[in-house]
Amino acid sequence: MSTWVRNVRLETGETTYEDGSIKTETSLFHIRVSAEGLIQEIMPASSNVSETNSIDMKGKLALPAFKEMHNHLDKTYLSVGWKACRPVNSLSERLELEAAELEVLSETVMQRASAMIELHLNNGVNHIRTHVNIDPFIKLKNLEGIKNALEDYEQYLTYEIVAFPQHGLLAHEEMPDLLRQALDSGATILGALDPAGIDQDIEKSLQVTMDIAKDCNVDVDMHLHDRGQVGFYTMDKWLDMVNEQNYKGHTAFSHAFGLSKLSSPLQKKFAKKLSEYDVEVMSTVPISLNHQLIPIDILKTEGVKVALGCDGFYDSWSPYFSGDILEKVHNFCQYTGKSSERALRDSLSLITQGVTPLSTEGQQQWPKVGTEASFVFVDASCSAEAIARLPKDRMLMHKGKLYQSKN
Repeated sequence: MSTWVRNVRLETGETTYEDGSIKTETSLFHIRVSAEGLIQEIMPASSNVSETNSIDMKGKLALPAFKEMHNHLDKTYLSVGWKACRPVNSLSERLELEAAELEVLSETVMQRASAMIELHLNNGVNHIRTHVNIDPFIKLKNLEGIKNALEDYEQYLTYEIVAFPQHGLLAHEEMPDLLRQALDSGATILGALDPAGIDQDIEKSLQVTMDIAKDCNVDVDMHLHDRGQVGFYTMDKWLDMVNEQNYKGHTAFSHAFGLSKLSSPLQKKFAKKLSEYDVEVMSTVPISLNHQLIPIDILKTEGVKVALGCDGFYDSWSPYFSGDILEKVHNFCQYTGKSSERALRDSLSLITQGVTPLSTEGQQQWPKVGTEASFVFVDASCSAEAIARLPKDRMLMHKGKLYQSKN
């Protein structure tokens, strides 16, 4: 049976005034959703529709459901009480501290992951790409818990699981086989981590990663914290291997901090190469002002797919806890000085896998009949206001099903 979602506010276009300012135009509509979760019909709210089996949104703005594209469900301390971070002097020290608590935390992984999933659902997320530690200390124990947690919420979200060698690929000889086991046990993407900073052998680390990816026929999502020339060299070397071994279209670079301090001409040149090789970049928009942002606008201009994620939150790495993917866009716009209607509005694409209600030129392009009925309903006049003001009390609809918070 179909359902009418009534009195939904949709962006329909824009008006440009003589002073150059822009206003996003909206109107109210009724949307009929099929039992399968697809949009069947979109009608002006002045039309008469049956109120039987309907939901009244009372003028809330509909946005495309959000996508959390870089997360660590297995790391959070959510639901197990307060714990501040212990200070460290290096990444290797942080990993040692994390390893020391892995066994204890693995006992509550499903509980903690569920708390994080529910927070994302409440914030409007209907897709999560999560990295899950695969390591010689607890092997695949976290993977099983994360799979169970995600399966509990399958009616409200989709997901990808990255088998992530947080403690290095080369330091422990069993790691390649453990990653293969993980990819055979529910993980869908192969992770990798700092071939220079962690594995200390760029070429060997990259080649072992490539061998596993090709053997298992999976995409690769590579954490690259290494900055400066070594970080850039790692990315460039990987793309050369991708070209030589015919593996284009299977790569994501997470963080990609090696892009941050390149000159603008080199950033633009390398962005073209990333686009040519169909590489996605998964940024976390780091809040630390000591670290320069990667060139997201340049990447987007050159056709690179860029997505945001909250990364880990409230864990051994960070005591902070927002977990709001829309806030990541808000922060990005603040850091880069975006304040115009179009600039704010277009930035929504960073958390929707490129989908925005209006094109850059202000033409309506979403939602469409026949597409998935997945929305975030918010109290805002337009998407630009939602990004700037971060409305609370959001309602997620995933394929026609409204998420009802357990809290």
